[in-house]
Amino acid sequence: MSNIQLIIEERAANIGNFMVGRLLPFRQKRMLGPFSFIDHMGPTQLSERDNLDVLAHPHIGLSTLTYLFEGSMMHRDSLGSALEIKPGEVNWMTAGKGIVHSEKTPEYLRHSDKVLHGLQIWVALPKELEQMEPSFVHVGKEELPTWNEGETQFTLIAGKAFGRASAVPVYSPLYMIEVKSKEKTTLSLGDQLFGESGIYILEGGIEEDGNTFGPKQLLVSRDHSLCTFTMEANTTIYIFGGEPFPEERFINWNFVSSDKSLIEKAKDDWINQRFDKIAGEENEFVPYPSLTNR
Repeated sequence: MSNIQLIIEERAANIGNFMVGRLLPFRQKRMLGPFSFIDHMGPTQLSERDNLDVLAHPHIGLSTLTYLFEGSMMHRDSLGSALEIKPGEVNWMTAGKGIVHSEKTPEYLRHSDKVLHGLQIWVALPKELEQMEPSFVHVGKEELPTWNEGETQFTLIAGKAFGRASAVPVYSPLYMIEVKSKEKTTLSLGDQLFGESGIYILEGGIEEDGNTFGPKQLLVSRDHSLCTFTMEANTTIYIFGGEPFPEERFINWNFVSSDKSLIEKAKDDWINQRFDKIAGEENEFVPYPSLTNR
């Protein structure tokens, strides 16, 4: 019997001047463990006239995780952080009670051709930490646990799994794992994972119980064991999961919380510009979209 409960196809979404493939939230699956939002960015070719310019916008109640495959982005936030992220690195920004950030093409790339490709993810915070102080952490490629099993390479991007722990400071039991196969290989993850679990196929394909799946699909499993599946040669997948929260999470625009009143307060604070600002970007921001309520 197949262990795949749900197949989620990428859906096109616009994040300003940039199109992404949205995986979560989905009408039949709002969250996967603590993961509340997953966007696949690109791969997009940007000319010398085109740049990523996601202006200052707020968040509450979550941590954001940015992981690039190709290209570069400049992160700035209201804490004073200003840092370029490159492929294989992790930007982990915890909004807590409120933070503002922007993401743009770095200045030195703005007048040349470039590629942008990666994942942008929201991880909801536990209820007792939803109003914690905001923070920002950058984790270098060399700080992420990486190991090989035969011709298959594993990288633990966030959380704990396989007896290893990532340097990304998560706040609840979770995991995000990159798996790359050079040759056709069969994996049996068994009881090495926990909570809810899913596989996102970036490239290549996998076969499970006689069924074949390809790129841009998120496969949500019936349970965390994921049973056994076969990766084709030159396949890259991402395994997401962890313990779900007992309380429902509400999402309105960029705000996530178990308490709707906190979302309403954040909405009012943003409309009336009571959030802290990004130095040098005080007059550049994304207005609250009045009809957004998702």
